[in-house]
Amino acid sequence: MKTLLWLAASAIVLAACSANPGETAGTEIEAPYQSEAEEDGEDSEIVLSEIAAQAAGIRVDRARIGRLGETLNLPAEVKFDADRVAKVSPQISGVVKRFYATEGDRVDRGNRLALLASRELADLKSDYLSAESSADLAQSTLAREEALWVDRITSEADLLEARAAYSAANSSLRAIENKLQAVGVSADRLRSEENGANFLVTTPISGVVLQRSVSIGEAVSTEDASAEPLFMIVDSSVVWVDLAVFKQDVSYLGMGTPVRLTSEDGELLAEAEIAFLSPIVDETSRTATARLIVENADGALRPGRFLRAQINIGKSVSVIRIPEEAVQLVNATPSVFVPTDDGFEPLPVVTGLKADGYIGITRGLREGQAYVSKGAFTLKSQLEKDSFGGDDD
Repeated sequence: MKTLLWLAASAIVLAACSANPGETAGTEIEAPYQSEAEEDGEDSEIVLSEIAAQAAGIRVDRARIGRLGETLNLPAEVKFDADRVAKVSPQISGVVKRFYATEGDRVDRGNRLALLASRELADLKSDYLSAESSADLAQSTLAREEALWVDRITSEADLLEARAAYSAANSSLRAIENKLQAVGVSADRLRSEENGANFLVTTPISGVVLQRSVSIGEAVSTEDASAEPLFMIVDSSVVWVDLAVFKQDVSYLGMGTPVRLTSEDGELLAEAEIAFLSPIVDETSRTATARLIVENADGALRPGRFLRAQINIGKSVSVIRIPEEAVQLVNATPSVFVPTDDGFEPLPVVTGLKADGYIGITRGLREGQAYVSKGAFTLKSQLEKDSFGGDDD
């Protein structure tokens, strides 16, 4: 009996000694960086197939080195350049007879937009031709009186009267010419056209017809100050982009400050410099306006569109840079999810500077290591559900 007890005790001792072969007493083994869940021995792996991960919107990327620094992110709005917008109103009253361009058409400066039949223009033509005839007659009368005065055949009073009539006739002619010039009609054109009642509406700039507010047969008047312009022409090859700068951020900006314009999803659309910074802060919004003048030959910046403006205000550093949403708190520890053979598991990390929707990783994630860049919150929710004994079915 004693022999059996001795053999059993020897077997237990041998088993204990062979449990960790190669370890000796007093040897320290460096433990990896672990979360509280790992230290407590909890299973933190989320079993998920590749198909299920794709269906859940999980995206895996490789950790990369990138530049990260202090950045202002400001809301921005694309607007038409006010110097490249033309609101074409009627210069003379009339009735619309014909259109040469309509909404969406590309026009060049001086192109015809519409034809008006104008009684006012017909009256001006009649007055001009009458004044021109009176001026010619007055000039002939004056020339005759001057010749007679040289020969002492006429009186000085008649000569002075002829000079006064000539001066008055020329003043009337100049006055009507000024009226014609004000409506954009030349005297030469009036003489050359048989129908002096036709008035051509033309565009003062090149661009696209954005709006037309009248129809064929509609009467337009210069006396109606509240009437809409006949046409609106816009040139969007250059646009304004206005930034809403918060009061506390105004001191970071100035004329010439470089700005990156991006879409909501981070796509770079344009780069420009601040051309104007308002000295006034709006009392309601508590923001000032900073304006960029941006080349837009490809039309990518559509007026009315909202963008994000990114402005570097400090020195940048090179660091492993990942999207902020990729970092989740797992058991109060910042973590990123990394793929495993069967799914995903959280990897504790130490975070650094945040800027421009990204966060720097100073420890825990290696360059080139695969990690979940999109859908980390979904994995965190599933992990918490599993820890409480939730059922996926």
